[in-house]
Amino acid sequence: MFVDNIEIKVIAGKGGDGCTSFRREKCVPLGGPDGGNGGKGSDIIFKVDQGLKTLIDLKYKKLIKGQKGVNGKGSNKHGAKAEDVIIKVPQGTTITDVDTGLVLVDLVTPNQEFVVAHGGRGGRGNKAFVTQSEPAPKFSEYGEPGEERILKCELKVLADVGLIGLPSVGKSTILACVSAASPKIAAYHFTTLSPNLGVVKVHDKSFVLADLPGLIEGASQGAGLGKEFLRHALRTKVLAHVIDMGAFEGRNPLQDYEIIRQEIENYSEKLANKEEVIIANKMDLEKAAENLQKFKQKYPDKTIIEISAATNQGLNDLITKLLEKVESCEDVSLYDEKDYESYIVYKFQNEKPYTITNDNGVWVLKGEEIEKLFKMTKFTEDEAVLRFARKLRGMGVEEELEKAGAKRGDEVQILDYIFEFKE
Repeated sequence: MFVDNIEIKVIAGKGGDGCTSFRREKCVPLGGPDGGNGGKGSDIIFKVDQGLKTLIDLKYKKLIKGQKGVNGKGSNKHGAKAEDVIIKVPQGTTITDVDTGLVLVDLVTPNQEFVVAHGGRGGRGNKAFVTQSEPAPKFSEYGEPGEERILKCELKVLADVGLIGLPSVGKSTILACVSAASPKIAAYHFTTLSPNLGVVKVHDKSFVLADLPGLIEGASQGAGLGKEFLRHALRTKVLAHVIDMGAFEGRNPLQDYEIIRQEIENYSEKLANKEEVIIANKMDLEKAAENLQKFKQKYPDKTIIEISAATNQGLNDLITKLLEKVESCEDVSLYDEKDYESYIVYKFQNEKPYTITNDNGVWVLKGEEIEKLFKMTKFTEDEAVLRFARKLRGMGVEEELEKAGAKRGDEVQILDYIFEFKE
């Protein structure tokens, strides 16, 4: 089964917990703190595997979860880092964050890899909190939670030239004639149900040719198989529009061309602006010459190559011309810089990194940093609770609550937990 579009949730590993411990040795009644730090949680990494051609392996994996780092121990023993989770995907896979709509990475080079969700850092043991004023801290941290994301993975095949056109115009036959590819060929529509790739050699040079499933009117809105496979034409440098110039099934070549051009323009401006070549196929048929003359009269500026895939007529000229077009085109940039998450910089100079709202008398605190601090605090340890309160005060939370109208004794909520607002 060819699968080129899936959604998946990933949760990176939580960091290991820090340890609260003190030296216990004979004749050393007041040993100092020796709690070790927890290990880092596992990252979720996507990596290109050139042997894969589909995302089928991920289709039934709704959740990929990393491992927790090892907890720290006494005697200053730090926990080990959890092993990273490697997810292999085909070359040409784009990873997008569903919540933001921003592209995390476009995996287009062999063996390329990218961390889509970072594991949490290990919690610090009490040894790490030693200061001159606090030589024996009695608290440590839980490990940091790993990143959670819902991802969209889209495969857009890598090819230099894309064969497009209506069903049964000869795209698969052309691919089979000029490369070593063996696409399914039959005398019925929609024989091709997934993109087929072939390497075309021209003397000591070569290019990759893709046979894309046939398009029909309304393809850009999802009719037929079009919308599912138009995305695969986006990476190509050249669009080779195959037309049945012999009008074998009573077609009108001019109308056929205009239908597909309209669908391409509706789908993507980038796709519509690509270099285009017209392949006038089935020139061995009786009406082909007459239809070609009419086509040239209406579109005199189009690059037209006359062939007959059935008789191998004009195929050498075709691959030579396609190679010339490929070499004259620059590499395709599928996404603009602003489409990437890495381009977006979140700044908080003029705003607080948290929000305070009142929900039926309960003051609700929300913010990534506050929620992370909350999850890493061991509320079973009194000193950890005091440190949590100091941190909130340092972030200005207490002051902002008072400005918003909170009174001592009011309830304050962080995540699913409710506390009393005290001095």
